[in-house]
Amino acid sequence: MKTIAKNKKAFHDYFVEEKIEAGVALKGSEVKALRLGHGSIADGYAVVRDGVATVVNFMIPALKQASYMNHSERREKRLLLKAREISKLDQATRQRGYTLIPLEVYFNDANIVKIELGLCRGKAQHDKRESAKQSDAKREIDRAVRR
Repeated sequence: MKTIAKNKKAFHDYFVEEKIEAGVALKGSEVKALRLGHGSIADGYAVVRDGVATVVNFMIPALKQASYMNHSERREKRLLLKAREISKLDQATRQRGYTLIPLEVYFNDANIVKIELGLCRGKAQHDKRESAKQSDAKREIDRAVRR
């Protein structure tokens, strides 16, 4: 598994309730750009409209070598999921406070681009402080164990 992009900010801003792996419908020049390690999901999110799941703000920069066959950098990319999974995600995101956030984009063992989505609930400011305290405490414990 080769990781292309990770969304570290998502774990800081959201509680990740559930993780879902999905395929992404891409153009050839987009796949080539991802193979070079270009791409960002930092501002991305996923939506379900009319029974079709798409990821928005998944930025893949244009390739210079692709010339006139190039893609637009921020186009909405269709997620490849089963109808049952799409309806489940649609119901979950209709609940107040839940959203679909891309957590990671990677090539799986068969060299196919996959995206890991998280069904997330937003954190309040005090929750973020509590998470920071817990991670600091865990880091201190790990240092003490190593000594």
